[in-house]
Amino acid sequence: MNYTLTQKERMLLEDNKKHEQLCIQKYHSYASQTPSPDLQQLFQTHASHEEQHYNTINQLLNGQIPNVSQQGSTQQQQQQQMNPQPGPGNQVDAFLCNDLLNTEKYISGTYDTTIFEFTNPQVRQILNHIQKEEQKHGEDLFLYMQSHNMYNPQG
Repeated sequence: MNYTLTQKERMLLEDNKKHEQLCIQKYHSYASQTPSPDLQQLFQTHASHEEQHYNTINQLLNGQIPNVSQQGSTQQQQQQQMNPQPGPGNQVDAFLCNDLLNTEKYISGTYDTTIFEFTNPQVRQILNHIQKEEQKHGEDLFLYMQSHNMYNPQG
């Protein structure tokens, strides 16, 4: 199915595309900077999801409404859900995780605005699906940080 974007919808998607590209670059770069195999895996998994988001946005920009299987993605996320092993974290990992957590918070917020600006309910649903995945990335980072004494929500 093809869809014609409004000028505002196109602008918002272009912005989100840039955010996704930055996320991809950060996750790949940070995966190579951490000595932790668990964190490397988490970063690579999230980079792969961000690449899917980037490709979905490209399809939307081309006027195509992609078929996003929410159930399949949810099952995949549950299978890949981290079970972080508690332990001390180092300062480099804490910095990387904190930067990515803040990035995910920001990107989730941009999707919130974008969703409300779209006229097509199918596209809103697709963008909502991406936003939920971004929130899941933030949760994964939070749990990793919390289990490694890098983040104290009480403090």
